[in-house]
Parts: sequence; structure tokens; C-alpha cells
Amino acid sequence: MLLIVAALTAFVAAVIQRITGLGFMLVLIGPFVLIYGGIEGVTVGVLLALVAAAIAVPLVWREVDWRRTAWLVWPGLVAAPAGLLLVRLLPEPALLLVIGALAVFALVAGRIPQFARALTGRSGAVAAGAAAGFMNVASGLAGPPLAAHAVGDGWPQRSFSASVQVIFAAFGVITVALRGLPAEPPTELALLAAATAVGIVAGSLLARAVPPGIARRAMLVIAWGGAVLVIVRGAAALSS
Repeated sequence: MLLIVAALTAFVAAVIQRITGLGFMLVLIGPFVLIYGGIEGVTVGVLLALVAAAIAVPLVWREVDWRRTAWLVWPGLVAAPAGLLLVRLLPEPALLLVIGALAVFALVAGRIPQFARALTGRSGAVAAGAAAGFMNVASGLAGPPLAAHAVGDGWPQRSFSASVQVIFAAFGVITVALRGLPAEPPTELALLAAATAVGIVAGSLLARAVPPGIARRAMLVIAWGGAVLVIVRGAAALSS
């Protein structure tokens, strides 16, 4: 039963990712942390996010801004090991609280204009890339600093949505290399990867019919519910 829930979550997350360009891990993180635990849930999620990005990149290749992408990728690769250090140092309950807090931050960061304005220009790209690389290894949630930089820097949405798939793929590779592969059975991982792939294809078909605003609202509902549940679980584990 839990595997079915995980597969459906991966499918929905992939559909939303393909329509909006973001949101895969925001949708995934709550259910997966509750199903697999703080460390394993993120590890499985990041692997599926890599699958989603790898499938999406060929579909958006011509829209990628390679110069801007490079200035976000290399700082993230440099900062990524610090995210692994955080994961190794924190006990499971504290890690759940951190993941929940990062998810909340991811949901509110786009509503803070000062945050976007602070991440403009070349220095803003370096800061956003470093923060995204760190957050991707720690929690899988690389999107918020990248999105804030795009808003503050006036990056056209179509180009950013394409470019961020390349960034997610690069961060996914380094995160999997640092965290290692999930401990789940290969057949289970294959099913989840297949659900993700089908979701990307379905999202490509639905993108013409489903307004991005509706997909974003669905993502927000699922993500807020997941973030709250992760925080509650972490607080309960910490107090027990």
C-alpha cells in the first residue's frame, strides 16, 4: 500500500514539475520522509528528481541559457559537501525538523521580495547556486534560491524553466554520488522511476491543457501538508 502511495506521489510530482518547471521535491518530500524516514526519504526522492530532470532536459534543450546555468551549477557543486555534513551530524528527529523547516522556507521564499533582490547579478547567482547545492544534498529542495535568483534577475520564465532542469540534473548527480544509492529493493526503485517517467510524459501532454496556476496551487496544497506533517513528526520524535 505504501509503495502505491509513493508511486502516485512520484507521478503527481513529475506532472507538476513538467508543467511548472519546479515543485518535484516539494510535492515529494513530505510523503517520502513519512514513508521512508528523514535520510532515506530524501535519498530516494533525489534519485527520482534526477530521473525527472534527465528525462526533461532533452525536451527543453533549445531553451537552456547555458551561461546563466553554469554560474549557478559550479557554486552548488562546491557547496554540496556541506549539506552532506549536516545530514551526517544531525540525529533523525532534528533532521526531520530541518527538512520541514527548509520545506516551509521553500514555500514562503518566493513571497519575500528582499530575498529575490539580494540574489541578483553574478554575485547573486553564486550565492543562489551555493545555497541550492547545499539544500539539495541536505533535503533535496534546491528550487527556492534558484527561483528567487530568476525573479530578482528578470530571467524569462521559459528559459529559466528549461535551464533549471539542467541544474537539477547536475545537482542530482552530485547528491547521489555523496549520499549514495537508496537501500530500497531495486524493483521498488524501478517502479518509482517508471512512475516518475510516466509523470513527465503525462505532464508534457497536459501542459497544453492545464494552466500552470492550477498546477502550482495543487503543488502548494500537497507541499504545505507534507511540510507540516514532517515538522510534527520530527517534534514528536524529539520530545519522546
